[in-house]
Amino acid sequence: MASTTSNTPGSDEDFYASGSETSQGRVFTVTGQDWDSITEGLSEGVEERVVVNMGPQHPSTHGVLRLILELEGETVTEARCGIGYLHTGIEKNMEYRSWVQGVTFCTRMDYLSPFYNEATYVLGVERLLDIEDQIPEKASVMRVLLMELNRISSHLVAIATGGMELGALTVMTIGFRERELVLDLFETITGLRMNHAFIRPGGVAQDLPVGALDDIRAFVALMRKRLTEYADLCNANPIFRGRLEGIGHLDLTGCLALGLTGPPLRATGYAWDLRKTQPYCGYETYDFDVQTWDTADAYGRFRVRLNEMHESLRLVEQCADRLSRLDGAPVMVADKKIAWPSQLAVGSDGMGNSLDHIRHIMDESMEALIHHFKLVTEGFRVPAGQAYVPIESPRGELGAHVVSDGGTKPFRAHFRDPSFTNLQATSVMSEGGMVADVIVAIASIDPVMGGVDR
Repeated sequence: MASTTSNTPGSDEDFYASGSETSQGRVFTVTGQDWDSITEGLSEGVEERVVVNMGPQHPSTHGVLRLILELEGETVTEARCGIGYLHTGIEKNMEYRSWVQGVTFCTRMDYLSPFYNEATYVLGVERLLDIEDQIPEKASVMRVLLMELNRISSHLVAIATGGMELGALTVMTIGFRERELVLDLFETITGLRMNHAFIRPGGVAQDLPVGALDDIRAFVALMRKRLTEYADLCNANPIFRGRLEGIGHLDLTGCLALGLTGPPLRATGYAWDLRKTQPYCGYETYDFDVQTWDTADAYGRFRVRLNEMHESLRLVEQCADRLSRLDGAPVMVADKKIAWPSQLAVGSDGMGNSLDHIRHIMDESMEALIHHFKLVTEGFRVPAGQAYVPIESPRGELGAHVVSDGGTKPFRAHFRDPSFTNLQATSVMSEGGMVADVIVAIASIDPVMGGVDR
C-alpha cells in the first residue's frame, strides 16, 4: 500500500526529507530520535517491517560497507551486504602493466596486509617462470619476516577497531599504539609504511639496512610485554565477554559450506592454516603452532587473533636469527634476465640508486645500459600458462590466479580475497540477533573493503 514518508509515525510533515511514494509499505526516515518513537506505530499494521540502511558511511561498519537490515523491533530478520563502494579496478589495470609493475597495484588491495597481496602474486609469477627453487634463502626469510610482522599489525587493527565499535576505546588506543611500532619497522626495511611493492619476482627489492635486526629484536621484546595488556583488558572482562560470547555464531559446517577461512574457521576448533597444511616460503622449517578456539563465536575469533600474534612473534624471532647468519647473502635471483636491475641505496637526498651501479651502466657497459632499459621499460617474458599459489593471510586464504600468454604483461590476474568470501557469513551471523550484535559479527569477520571490492 502506498504511503508518504514520515519523520514520526502518524505525522504528515517531515522537516528533514521530502515525501516519497513506495509500494512496499510505510517508510521511516530516521533522523536521530529515540528508537521508541520510531517503532511505536508499528503495531497499527498487521505486517509492519522496517528496512534500515547501515552505511556505507557509518562509523561501525568496519569500512565502506553497506548493510541492508530488515528489522522487527530490534531483532534483525534479514541482513544483506551492499559492496562495491571502494572498487579500484586493480585486477584489470594489472593487465596493462609489466609483471613487476603488477606488484605496485596489488599491494593496495587489502591495504592492511599489503605484503600478503604481493607475496601470493609473486609466488604465482615465480611458479610460471619455474624459478621457485632458485629464490635466495635470505629473500624467503625476509618475506616470512615481513608477512609475520604484517600479521601482527593487521590483527592489532582488527582488535582495535572492533573494540572502538563496541565502545572499548582503550583497546583502540593501545592497538594503534603498537601498530605504529610495526609500521616504523616497515619504514626502516622498505622505506614505506604502506603499499610497499617490496616483494618482487625473484626475491625482494633490497637487503636489510644496518641496524634493522636490532630494531626487530627490540620490538619483539617490547611486544611480548604489551600483548599481556590485551589479555588483562579483555580476556576475562565480564562486559567484553558479555558482548562477544555467543554472538555471530557459525559452526564448522557453516564455515565449510560458505568457504570461510582464517580466524572464523579456526575459532570452530579446526586447525586449518596454509602455513602448515600447504607450506610456502619455507614455513615448514619454522617452529610455530596453529591457534584454535572452540566457541565458534566472536569471542573465539578475538582469542585466535590474540594468540596468533604471540606465534608471529616466535616466527619473527626465528627469522631474525636466520638473517643474522645470512649477512651479505643475495636477496634476488641470480638470473639477470629476471632480476630487477636497480640496486637501491639511500643517498644524501633520501632517495636514489647505488652510485656504483649507475657508474657501471652509464660509463662502463653499453650492454648493461641497454639491458637495464629493456628490463625496466618492457619487462621480462613469462612462459604461457597459469598458476595459483594460496597463502595464509591474517583474514584467511588469499590466492592469486595468474595467467600468462607468454608476454611481458599478465594476461589475467584474479585474486581470491578472504574478506570477500568471509563476508558471505554476515547474514547467517546476524539474522535472529539484535541490531547491536550486527556490529560485533562484522567486526569478528574483520573484512577489509579494499580487498572485497578490488
